[in-house]
Amino acid sequence: MVSPGRFRFLNVEYSLESATDWNHPQRPKLWLYNLHYFDDLCATDAAARRDAHLALIRRWIAENPPAVGNGWEPYPISLRVVNWIKWALAGNELPAEALDSLAVQTRYLLKRLEYHLLGNHLWANAKALVFAGLFFAGDEAQAWLSRGLKILDAQMPEQILEDGGHFERSPMYHAIILDDLLDLINLYRAYGREIPVDWLGAHVCMRAWLIAMSHPDGDIALFNDAAFQIAPRWQELDAYAGRLDLARQSYPPDPILRFPETGYIRCEKGPAVLLVDVAPVGPDYLPGHAHADTLNFELSLFGQRVFVDSGTSTYEKTTERERQRGTTAHNTLTVDGENSTEVWGGFRVARRAYPLALTCGMTSKGVFVDCAHDGYRRLPGKVVHRRRWDFVEGRLTLHDRLEGRFGRAQARLHLHPDVQAELVNDDGWRLSLADVHGVAVRVIGAETLRVEQTTWHPAFGVAVPNQCLVAEIGTGELVTQIEWTE
Repeated sequence: MVSPGRFRFLNVEYSLESATDWNHPQRPKLWLYNLHYFDDLCATDAAARRDAHLALIRRWIAENPPAVGNGWEPYPISLRVVNWIKWALAGNELPAEALDSLAVQTRYLLKRLEYHLLGNHLWANAKALVFAGLFFAGDEAQAWLSRGLKILDAQMPEQILEDGGHFERSPMYHAIILDDLLDLINLYRAYGREIPVDWLGAHVCMRAWLIAMSHPDGDIALFNDAAFQIAPRWQELDAYAGRLDLARQSYPPDPILRFPETGYIRCEKGPAVLLVDVAPVGPDYLPGHAHADTLNFELSLFGQRVFVDSGTSTYEKTTERERQRGTTAHNTLTVDGENSTEVWGGFRVARRAYPLALTCGMTSKGVFVDCAHDGYRRLPGKVVHRRRWDFVEGRLTLHDRLEGRFGRAQARLHLHPDVQAELVNDDGWRLSLADVHGVAVRVIGAETLRVEQTTWHPAFGVAVPNQCLVAEIGTGELVTQIEWTE
């Protein structure tokens, strides 16, 4: 909330001037969803806007009759119910009409649980039922609580994998689910209830996973649908857990951490942090937040991101959404102009890549990761892409091999906007970082090299110009050596 009646979500600002603006046809669906969430009620400085929040609650009730518009879709209901209850539990008084509305919203939600979407949507539905079930009294409230807990009992082992990661393989959604879990633990504490053992176990491994999947700058890797400014950072969630006196598990210093169920690997050597994506695109039945990014990676050097995933700036069904999900927006190989996984329709996936023959471990000088994928086997040439990362002090070497017939292929490396590239001797690039450190990229086996101008999307509604290194592959073998100096 910028001011009463004016809101900034997803880095876009609009005013709420009339009742029809809650469902404005020219505004993005996700922006309107955010308008109906009421997240500002729980912002850090929310107490300073108490009167404005109360007025907004009353306005929402008056201008959003039951079952009409975006605000009555199950997901916005779920987030709003939780936020109104949090606001009340923080010491604010909900007027009678708001209490009545909360009950109506929860009844409506109960009949429209998002089993057709599953994933984080169904989880949010369950969380709202638990909140409402404890907030209200009586048999109906007990039924809400029981239904919410039943869903959570089923979804916890389904969605939280054994390595601690969320099954949709998005660090952003993982952080959202972890925040939800801490909220549920907090709620149980507030009502003097015994916290389920699986909740206490899950938050520990989820926190450790999130730390491992974050860069030295404190923000998440941008794999799959992920963006900054949506979910709390790991430091905020760690502090929240600390306020709840919850134990923390940290992974011991290790040059390689593998998360076998989610399919991510973190490698660390000196000033370098490498995050590798050798994961399935997502659950087979729920790949909506997947990108065509198999064998993608991100690399930070000296605390600064250097090679980046292009990120996510929109959920609208546009050509830009398709481009951001496509293989060319990631640090991997494209074959004959095709995506490694067929992404379409905003949140749809058809034939998809599966990782093959993953091995990883220590070498005499560092660590390695070796994996392949079959996403291009659907093409006439039945191509398999194999990639090996060799990670030692001062150097990362990528060995790419394409097995099968193909016409043309490209390898891409997307640079953080603070990194500038200069082509050197037709066999590589010199990279200039924001500080004094130098990075050299040398390519063996490319027909031509070039630098493309593109965009990086660290947050919704944000497009930052950046550069992409492109190598045209002639033979099916490519070696890329990335070296840095102290």
